Amino acid sequence: MAKNENSCQSLIPSFLYSSSVGSRNGGVLQQPKLWPSSNSGDHGVLSENFVIPAPMEKIEMYSPTFYMACTAGGILSCGLTHTAITPLDVVKCNMQIDPSKYKTISSGFGVLLKEQGVRGFFRGWAPTLLGYSAQGACKYGFYEFFKKYYSDIAGPEYAAKYKTLVYLAGSASAEIIADVALCPMEAVKVRVQTQPGFARGLADGMPKIVRAQGYSGLYKGIVPLWGRQIPYTMMKFASFETIVEQIYKNVIPTPKDQCSKTLQLGVSFAGGYAAGILCSIVSHPADNLVSFLNNAKGATAGDAIRQLGVWGLFTRGLPLRLFMIGTLTGAQWVIYDAFKVFVGLPTTGGAAPAPVAKA
Repeated sequence: MAKNENSCQSLIPSFLYSSSVGSRNGGVLQQPKLWPSSNSGDHGVLSENFVIPAPMEKIEMYSPTFYMACTAGGILSCGLTHTAITPLDVVKCNMQIDPSKYKTISSGFGVLLKEQGVRGFFRGWAPTLLGYSAQGACKYGFYEFFKKYYSDIAGPEYAAKYKTLVYLAGSASAEIIADVALCPMEAVKVRVQTQPGFARGLADGMPKIVRAQGYSGLYKGIVPLWGRQIPYTMMKFASFETIVEQIYKNVIPTPKDQCSKTLQLGVSFAGGYAAGILCSIVSHPADNLVSFLNNAKGATAGDAIRQLGVWGLFTRGLPLRLFMIGTLTGAQWVIYDAFKVFVGLPTTGGAAPAPVAKA
């Protein structure tokens, strides 16, 4: 029975562990009662001092398993959130491409509903799911890798002193790779969402682009995509790490490792939402440019600037994107950190690395 009992306990995620009930003996959590006492009248009900002990083994930080877990968390974080806001993305892209028709957020939803029905709100969901899942895998997995890699190059003292530069360099390096994975799906998504009749979705949309423009057509927007996503991701990770560190330092009086997992995930959402607003502002001109180039065959960046204007590049569709990306980024950090907690890893951010003491 004890063997089966321990086997079951090892399957329970760490955020369900409790030390508020039960007692410790010499620093070791006592074995829980997994069945009712024979003196208890509550047969079939767990004992009141039921405790789930933490497993003895956790994922080793910066091991291959650690990076695999971060990659899986990134897939869930980006793939699910971007797919969930597909209706907002459809309206936003159409406001950028045809502002005379899609003048405001509310009227944009109305026009879309009238012309394409409810299904119109979910156009391009398949390339969105696949593209942003691949991007999330690379974005988060390689960010954790490059953050450690650049910290090791700098050494503990300089990594602590210039931690923001480490965050910026690590996130930029990760995003370069992530956008190579995203770009083909982004090209299909924008066409499907902004050109009714172009294709029903990914299955017929991608072959149509390849036949017309070759495989290079799928990467037509890679440079403006880098222009949008690299500043976005640098701001997303560096500002998140900084904001979360400041929240734990100046707002929450309790050290992070003593905070509940629920509170830590709340901090992740707050830091993520604030970071998302900053991300939207720095990356919005390139976002307008990506939408314009993927929609207009043979168009150049100069054509986009002449048609949209500099002011239009910075402001067209911005209010909706501020709300969309703020919510999106907050949700992404919660999902990512919740997955890390689920597999026994700490949440992201909250403490600056300690410098090495000088001899």
